[in-house]
Amino acid sequence: MPIGRDYGRIIHCASFRRLQGKTQVFPGHESDFFRNRLTHSLEVAQIASGIAERLNYVDPYFRDNPLDLRLCEAAALLHDIGHPPFGHNGERALDDLMRSAGGFEGNAQTLRIISRLEKKARRKTRVKGDDRAGLNLTYRLMAAVLKYDEIIPARRTKKSKLVKGYYGSEEEVVRNIKLHTAGRVGRRDFKTIECQIMDLADDIAYSTYDLEDSMKAGFLTPASIVASNVDLLSHVARKTSKELKRQITPEYVLAILTDIFSGIEGTDENSLIATIKWFQASQELSESGYLRTKLSSALVHEAINSVEVKIDHRYPMLSKVYLNDEARLKVEILKQYTFESMIYSSRVKLPEFRGYEVVKSIFQALASEKGYLMMPDDVREQFRSASTEPQKLRIICDFVAGMTDRYATEFYDRLHSNAGHSMFKPV
Repeated sequence: MPIGRDYGRIIHCASFRRLQGKTQVFPGHESDFFRNRLTHSLEVAQIASGIAERLNYVDPYFRDNPLDLRLCEAAALLHDIGHPPFGHNGERALDDLMRSAGGFEGNAQTLRIISRLEKKARRKTRVKGDDRAGLNLTYRLMAAVLKYDEIIPARRTKKSKLVKGYYGSEEEVVRNIKLHTAGRVGRRDFKTIECQIMDLADDIAYSTYDLEDSMKAGFLTPASIVASNVDLLSHVARKTSKELKRQITPEYVLAILTDIFSGIEGTDENSLIATIKWFQASQELSESGYLRTKLSSALVHEAINSVEVKIDHRYPMLSKVYLNDEARLKVEILKQYTFESMIYSSRVKLPEFRGYEVVKSIFQALASEKGYLMMPDDVREQFRSASTEPQKLRIICDFVAGMTDRYATEFYDRLHSNAGHSMFKPV
């Protein structure tokens, strides 16, 4: 089966393996417990498969036309391979440096990796002088990772925001994806049902497991969450309102967060003793792996069972899959709360700033005169064959984006540290 071949190519490719060395929320060197991009992707794949399996069971249309669980899993495994080292901070650094050459965006980089950069297959004929074919995956799977159907502008000003989409260099790839899957769909939004399932699974995983990691790290407890200050709740309310396109108040955010932890011991009693019990149970939940896992499992189970579908009988592959209003609100608030509460922590700001500076410094060194000589031979050859400055910058960007956190840190140290580094260690 073609999807079986595609699945195997993903598992065995270098970009997928490197996800184990890329930050999810907390740097990997802090603890073996915390999730990295690889373990996150595996969890998203399981959730995506669970959503598809449930829809095949409960929806009459999918009983006769079942969703391919492995296709949903494969899309989930691929969804983060375009992320650079140091998470969103590495992404922000590369985008700042690439504003005049097409920008940098994780989803666009994912498509570029699977269709061009991975060293699995070559084209029989060159396209614009390039014969690389990446993993040479089926069009249906590539469609399942195409989250944003928009070309990223070749040049942007400093004030213009990041555009989520695909690079101009992959425009023909996207055209072929559409032609070989849905045909000519005109102005219709192009986002396949498998892509939507992957996207939902990603949101569910973010909202649940980032919270679990934050509690394990001691950054959050149920007590600290329900005691959040107004500024934090207001930030979450604004971000949630923007995502859901409806007005959400800070008070409503607090009500939802309180409801999530309403099952903690002591909440049914109105007394000082009950309050003390609740705070004790809050601390126990944060410290107990059993209780954290129980909470995460319940949240994921609830979200999967809240997925609904609207069939598009003309273009079934473009049918709409979504969380019902109650579940979407809970998932979005949890996701935004964890992000906002962590991003303003002083303990997180220091490694965040360093990650940005490491990526920026490496890129600038490689982009300097003769800097390309510090890249591996095959990348150097690509650089030499590039005919324009934007193409050369994109090659440097591809190289840096493919680094793991540790490799980037070591590369940075070899550039700037006074310690002796062996010249026999390869780049």
